[in-house]
Amino acid sequence: MPEINQQTIADRLGLSRATVSRCFTNHAGISPVTRAKVFQTAAEIGYTHMETRTPSAKRTKKKVRFNVLICSDTDEYFRGGYESPGEQILAGVSEYAQSHGARVDVNLIPPDVKDLDDPAFLKVEGLVKREASGILLIYPFPEPVIDQLALRFPLVSLVDQLEHNSIDCVDVDHYYGISSVIDHLIEAGHQRIGFYTKTYQVEASWSYRRYSAFMEKMARLKLKVSAKDVIGMFPRESVSLPASISEAAERTRQGVTAWVCAADHQAYDLIRGFKKEGLAVPKDVSVTGFDGIERVGSGPSLTTVQIPFREIGMTGAERLAARLRKRFHGKQHIYISGKLRSGKTVAPPLG
Repeated sequence: MPEINQQTIADRLGLSRATVSRCFTNHAGISPVTRAKVFQTAAEIGYTHMETRTPSAKRTKKKVRFNVLICSDTDEYFRGGYESPGEQILAGVSEYAQSHGARVDVNLIPPDVKDLDDPAFLKVEGLVKREASGILLIYPFPEPVIDQLALRFPLVSLVDQLEHNSIDCVDVDHYYGISSVIDHLIEAGHQRIGFYTKTYQVEASWSYRRYSAFMEKMARLKLKVSAKDVIGMFPRESVSLPASISEAAERTRQGVTAWVCAADHQAYDLIRGFKKEGLAVPKDVSVTGFDGIERVGSGPSLTTVQIPFREIGMTGAERLAARLRKRFHGKQHIYISGKLRSGKTVAPPLG
């Protein structure tokens, strides 16, 4: 098996070995985006940066070390097709770390892992040796994992953990984003609007919050929502992706003129599925997303909510640093507003 080292990362990214090395030492001349790509690739291939430990009379304090844990399978996280939100969040984390002299380690943890004794966690040096100063969480983690981590480290989640009261959170303002999407659809003439999402291996708190925002906004506008026009959310039964798309197509033929999707990747799946069903977007039906993720390749630009991922990453790192200074300070939830980005997937309804 070939040795995994910094040259491996350099070859994968088309960078010089020196550039990769400078990413791990927070060199001021490296951009946060490049540093984030290096951190991600290191996590993908299982590379752990080891600092040279030499005695020094000048060393007066321990260096702050942030461990970033990403709850995702490797294939899913790097599957491509659109920009990675995690990479943009990491850019913000690395920007804060560089300016404050903190070290950042990144590790991918599969969603089915539910115990810190699992090999996926045992390979994370900062956790096993208790060398991590604090932990930043990207994407929802199983509750048992959160409970165990919260007993050992200060935690800040960069996606809200549903009903967990022991950690800080920095996230997007879900209501503001969904409200702006629906206002945009109303202005285009839509009245019967459906909501589309899917279930995930780890309960997606953001999906619930966006659904809640959808129902609140529709109630405020006094627009009725049929239970059959909500797909992928309790109490509706969970179905496969092809089945959910077929159901959305059938509801469209029965009068739904626009679909609000809980995430951009869901919207891209729905648009692609509608095409196979003989429905054109936006001619026959409008579709919106949420995240602001650029799609790779052809297809209409998506009307969506642009999440300030980089700002969330930087604010999360800043909040974790504050928790390190005051370990048992009261928890905080910080919500940052996204911005509506109008694309070419919304048009006035037919007729």
